[in-house]
Amino acid sequence: MSTSRSRVVFMGTPDFAVPTLQALIKAPDMDVVAVVTQPDRPAGRGQSIQMSPVKKVALVNDIPVQQPERTHRSPAFEELAALAADFFVVTAFGQILKQKVLDLPRVAPINVHASLLPRWRGAAPIQYAIRAGDQFTGITTMQMDAGLDTGPILLQDSIPIESTETGQSLHDKLAAMGANLLILTLRWLLDGSIVPQPQPDDDNLVTYAPTLKKEEGAINWTQGAIQIDRHVRAFTPWPGTYTHWNGKRLKILAGYPLNLDLDLAPGQVADTREMDLVTPTPFVVGTQRWAYAPSQVQLAGRQAQDAADFLNGAPDFFGSTLGAAE
Repeated sequence: MSTSRSRVVFMGTPDFAVPTLQALIKAPDMDVVAVVTQPDRPAGRGQSIQMSPVKKVALVNDIPVQQPERTHRSPAFEELAALAADFFVVTAFGQILKQKVLDLPRVAPINVHASLLPRWRGAAPIQYAIRAGDQFTGITTMQMDAGLDTGPILLQDSIPIESTETGQSLHDKLAAMGANLLILTLRWLLDGSIVPQPQPDDDNLVTYAPTLKKEEGAINWTQGAIQIDRHVRAFTPWPGTYTHWNGKRLKILAGYPLNLDLDLAPGQVADTREMDLVTPTPFVVGTQRWAYAPSQVQLAGRQAQDAADFLNGAPDFFGSTLGAAE
């Protein structure tokens, strides 16, 4: 029986990529010969220089780290070629790889993607799946080509999206699932158990999940409560959702839809006690259909608060209308 280990170069950057890297490190038949991650960058309120989560794991495990701005340029390309890798494993790396880089590994460049391709190609598949009201999502491992998540599919695994799922909770589930599926993918590729399948060439099946911008977090109260609830959950914790009250940004951190047709204009705030409603939150907001009940909010300049605590410092909140900045 052969005891040789596959040489793997891992490319990834954020928390989502960490479980896959850890699984590769633990796998007795895999040898992570290098980690490639984004350069250290300013982050947080203080804008101090931060290492990526993937780099931290690599350093703890004494794995060489490369941080090129572009993998196809010298000397990064030559350094990658010299590693003589069997596989490149790419998980939320943050750079587009040129074909000449994808041609370097002996067996294949493999991507771990957080959707059931060809649905939600792009950088933000988790948030888009929740916001769209998808009932299922999952992980796809694919053999990379030069397109945007267009390579042949190797393996897929799916999970239901719960009615209370947030971007964070689904992120964590899929990160763990991706790690397990990746190890199976590499082993089954080596023994010939997988035949790569081209993605369906059907425009009705292909959807895109481009990089999210902070301004996309603005809540549109003329949507229905179900759509607003999906928006809030999908964008938790990033990029977050918000509205405006008295000229200040009010973040909506959590809440839920109420299956009630109340006589409220979109964005209008009402006291649930005056309406004889038994709800865990003291106020509701009118929407195009039903009402939305924020349970945790954060006004600009303040800490996050439960809805009841927020009202203690906002006596004129009832009867106001939430919406665009004044």
